[in-house]
Amino acid sequence: MSTFRGQRVVIASLFLPETVSFGESSSLTPGMRQNPVDVVTPPPVAANRLSFNRITAPKSIVDDLKDKSRISTPALRSPVQESLNPFANVKVPPNSAVTSTTRLTAHSFDTRSTRPSVRRRTSRSSSRHPRDTAREPWYIEPNPYCNGGLKNAVDSVGSKLKNKLWVGTLGTSTDSISPATRSSIDATLSTLPTHPSLPVWVPDAEFQSCYAEFCHQVLWPCLHYAIPDAPKTKMFYESASFKQYVAVNQRFADAIIAAHQDGDIIWINDYHLMLLPGLLRASGKIPPTTPIGFFMHVAFPSSEIFRCLSMRQDLLRGLLGADLVGFQTANYARHFRQTVSRILAYEALPKGIQVADGDGAAGEDKIGADGQRARGRFVDVGVFPMGIDVNQLKEKKAEPEVKEWIQLLSQRYAGMKIVVGRDKLDEVQGVRHKIKAFEYFLEKHPEFQGKAILIQIALPTQSPHAHTLAHPLPESSDVTDAISRINSRFSTLTYQPVVFLHTQDLTFSQYLALLSAADAFIVTSLREGMALRSHEFVECQEGRWRPLVLSEFTGSYSYSGFRSCIAINPWDKRGTAEAINQALTMSDEEAHTRWEDLHNHVTTQTAQAFVTSFLTRTLRAHAEDLAPNTEVPTLDISRVLPRYKHSRGRLVLLDLEGTLWRRDLSREGLARMEEDYLTAGRKEEQKGSKIEEQSVNDKEAGPCVPRVEVPEEVLILLETLVADSRNEVWLLSGLRVRGVLERIAERVPRLGIVAENGCFIKTIKKLPVRRGSSSLSRSFSSGSTASPPPKSALKSPVDKSGGTDGEWVNMVANFNLSWKTACLEILSYFTERTPGSFIEERDASIVFRFWTGGTQPDGSESADRQWARRQAAEAQNHIFDSLGERYGLRIIPGRNSFLVLPNNVSRSTAVGAILHPGGPARSPLSRSWMSPDVFDAEGAGGLGGEDRDFVLAVSGDEKLLRRLNEFEGAETCSTSGRGTDARWRVESGEALGVLRTLARTGAGSVSGEA
Repeated sequence: MSTFRGQRVVIASLFLPETVSFGESSSLTPGMRQNPVDVVTPPPVAANRLSFNRITAPKSIVDDLKDKSRISTPALRSPVQESLNPFANVKVPPNSAVTSTTRLTAHSFDTRSTRPSVRRRTSRSSSRHPRDTAREPWYIEPNPYCNGGLKNAVDSVGSKLKNKLWVGTLGTSTDSISPATRSSIDATLSTLPTHPSLPVWVPDAEFQSCYAEFCHQVLWPCLHYAIPDAPKTKMFYESASFKQYVAVNQRFADAIIAAHQDGDIIWINDYHLMLLPGLLRASGKIPPTTPIGFFMHVAFPSSEIFRCLSMRQDLLRGLLGADLVGFQTANYARHFRQTVSRILAYEALPKGIQVADGDGAAGEDKIGADGQRARGRFVDVGVFPMGIDVNQLKEKKAEPEVKEWIQLLSQRYAGMKIVVGRDKLDEVQGVRHKIKAFEYFLEKHPEFQGKAILIQIALPTQSPHAHTLAHPLPESSDVTDAISRINSRFSTLTYQPVVFLHTQDLTFSQYLALLSAADAFIVTSLREGMALRSHEFVECQEGRWRPLVLSEFTGSYSYSGFRSCIAINPWDKRGTAEAINQALTMSDEEAHTRWEDLHNHVTTQTAQAFVTSFLTRTLRAHAEDLAPNTEVPTLDISRVLPRYKHSRGRLVLLDLEGTLWRRDLSREGLARMEEDYLTAGRKEEQKGSKIEEQSVNDKEAGPCVPRVEVPEEVLILLETLVADSRNEVWLLSGLRVRGVLERIAERVPRLGIVAENGCFIKTIKKLPVRRGSSSLSRSFSSGSTASPPPKSALKSPVDKSGGTDGEWVNMVANFNLSWKTACLEILSYFTERTPGSFIEERDASIVFRFWTGGTQPDGSESADRQWARRQAAEAQNHIFDSLGERYGLRIIPGRNSFLVLPNNVSRSTAVGAILHPGGPARSPLSRSWMSPDVFDAEGAGGLGGEDRDFVLAVSGDEKLLRRLNEFEGAETCSTSGRGTDARWRVESGEALGVLRTLARTGAGSVSGEA
């Protein structure tokens, strides 16, 4: 927590924790203020509706019904009957502890006392007549629409997160509020002691379209796996309200920018503000040193669902403006990574997303044909399970009032089994499925008729199909019908199986008493994040240890600690009914064992842990990625030259493609490269079979003349560098061994080469012995050196000729490469569907070049390229789903291609193997250099030897440069043309000239030392 204790955290959520109501307040709780212009003395507090003479348990429900009017049929009345409230008509003595009026809100931990409202606060999106509010009194009250789980989590941290600012809307109509009143509200909210806030003033019509239409009719169903059918399809796929969604997000961005302070951490929450991270980054008014984190409080669907959104790319790009994108479960995070990979064709890694990665992994230039450079960023994707404030819940449960209500419930329902549920009336909450399952339970287990009762608490919700927030959902009518049916079937004069309550019918103490007295708690969500109400039940059950019935589709169930619940599929009413029976008949021993596992998880994954881990990870993710090009100086050769000249030993790492050589990536150039590879292969076959005369096919194919050549100036530079005995030079490439790299190796034998992005390494011929590396003087044993791939492809990793004499080492010899056949079949299918595409099969990897054409004159993307990019994204998705996890593959997208190769193989791991004392250039018998963390391996020997005190790396591989920065004396220079962690940057066209200067200096200093 100390990492962000001194920084202000700006918390952006659609609704503020506090809101403003106009009119006279019946009571002012601490922290609530009234408009100082017109202070109206509030009337006396209304009498508590629970203040009666004494607590007595009714003999039966009939006692509650005596003074109530009869109803003709249950179907004609809402199931919410005041007479069935177990806490109604209770007589309480004057000195009793049962005096609280704290209401149960949508999120239970809002334990502040609230007064009975004199008037009902008008909904944010409801229409109201314009009125003058200039002198009308107003007061501050808790916002019933705020994200209570987030507010409770932030509050649980207490003084450790004292410096914070909430940014959001009031959740009420604002068009009629005068400018003077708005200024007064701004000033008052900004000085609140617990929730200092900055209101975002959004016109009512704009907010209505954004919130009630786009958020609830488009985003909410999609994120919860619900694709609307006709006639709702047009709203879903062609929603014009997206413009208002963009406008609301822009208003949030403007408010945050105006209030920004140096050192702020911006925390953006939930699906209402998915565009906000990108808007803040694109504004240029938020410094790049500002960490931005986004947390999704709801589910995130698979790519097959999310791709149905017409604005899918805009939403994803908006999220990728954050340094960290957090989700409730690992499944939701995985869905997000796959969706980004499929729709935007970015590289999805287990830890996050590589945005616009132009590192030339597939051999392409760092600069595209349009002359634009891709600026790479890495966006962390993490899992942060939200929890509850366990300590606060225990304190509240220990209050005398809660104990008295528990005693009351025990008396009232003596000899009965109580099943409790608490849900919103959204379709995804599965309340209707729960009622039907309970009905089936009573039908199949008649012994519980009259002895089991379901108390269902309904939370207030907002309708995705209505024009006001308070409008009931269509789901509520279905629930009402289901409750009426079950009550009409099984009710008697003294028994009613289902009691349906709204949150306004309960105080928070009564709710805790229900959880404590319950014999089972049931959650039947069809799709949900963390079901925190189930966490509350677990903690309230300490001492009773009754079981939890939990839907498999909740985020809570995905954690191992919650696997001790009774899992259900809410779509299966028979299975759910049996789960209820199992819960009510479970032995105390088994229930206690299950409860302990649940309790351990709840007390570990707390609200405090959620806030701490998310903010800490946001800071770390931002620090790792903070390296904009503007802060990296251009390579100053005068500062590097003295260290290079006077160093004892040097390691020089150079990229071939994009740094020393610009490949021809047109279709004709790629065809020449492929022909060159095949020609080199035929030549090797002739040598291997000792055929002196060419076959008929060879004669038809023509002489084996190289078709692709590296410029002579590049070869001269390499020869000059390796001529210096103090230099150990390695050429890093993504090309295959045959052809270009093979000819370079013949021309410059003392040059080390990394081929296919780390799949093959050619050791340096006659490598001089260096102090600090005793293995250098040892010859490779028999059978230990790789046969050159042109002869033996991928057979043995080593050959008998000795690894120190410039032989090729197969870094993937022990890898299963059978995936290539299936991968080629998939890519062949997409090649037929993508005009101009090209498959480049390498020895241990495959490149799919989906676009080999140019760009539009105006720089825009042509329709053909858009199609090719979509096909490439589909191909990546198919390969990853069918082969990725099975064979451990990595997919690296480029500008016009993507590369498929084994995991834990890269230029970075190859250089780590070179530096390691047990690496292939020194100790072929050891396999320790195959570790993905070889840079951190014990005994790595710093720079690979005691006399090596200088490293120069000129590359576009940002991961490699970042790792080399860990070594003292390393000079890293990036040619990627994007954000980098390197110490220097240089244009790829200028790299050759800089290296010539170093080579000439080194050659001049050798003559007197050789």
